[in-house]
Amino acid sequence: MTETVHVAVYDTLADWEIGYVTPHIADPEWQRSPGRYRVRTVGATTEPVTTKGGLRILPDAVLADITPEDSAMLILAGNDIWPTDAYAPFVDKTRQFLDAGVPVAAICGATGALAAAGLLDERPHTSNAPEFLQSVGYGGADLYRDEPAVTDGDLITASGIAPVDFARAIFTRLDMYEPRVLDAWYALYGERDPRGYYELMSSGS
Repeated sequence: MTETVHVAVYDTLADWEIGYVTPHIADPEWQRSPGRYRVRTVGATTEPVTTKGGLRILPDAVLADITPEDSAMLILAGNDIWPTDAYAPFVDKTRQFLDAGVPVAAICGATGALAAAGLLDERPHTSNAPEFLQSVGYGGADLYRDEPAVTDGDLITASGIAPVDFARAIFTRLDMYEPRVLDAWYALYGERDPRGYYELMSSGS
C-alpha cells in the first residue's frame, strides 16, 4: 500500500530546505520498500503559491481536507509567514497530527511557529539558534539541543542550515533505507565523501 507524505506549501516557502527530501521520497528506487511512499503538496487553499525561490506550486490538496489517517508524515519547510495568522492553519494541523501520533517534521521558521504555539515546551528540539526561539517567548528553552536535527518521538525539528540532516531524520523516521544505505547516503550528501557514492551504487540505490 502506498502511503502519502504531505509537504506543506505556502508563499515564501524555503524550497531549498526540502530539496534533499522530496526527490528521494518520490522516487521508488530510493525506498526500502519500492513504491511505499508518495509526495503530495498541501496548501491552505487550492490557489498557487510562490516559493522563496520563485517557483509557483499548485497544491495537490487542501489542508483542511487532510487528516492524520490520510498521512504518513507532514513536512513543514521554513518561510517568512510563520509569525502571522496566515500560518496558523499549519500549526493547528501540526497539533492534530501530533495528538494522533502521526509524525511532523519542521525546519527553520516552521520551528518558530511551533515554539510560539507551545508545541516545543515539553519536547527536546532544535532550531536556527536558541535566541531565535527565545524571541517568541516560548517555555522550552531547557529542552533546546544545539544539534542540526533532533527527533523526539513523532516530532522532527531542524536548523535551516541543515537540510541534509533534516532529510536524514525524515528518512530514518519513515524507515525508508536500510541502515547501511542511509549511512552511505549521508556520507555522500552530508559529509561530501565520494565513498558514499560508490557504496550507494553497490547497494543498487
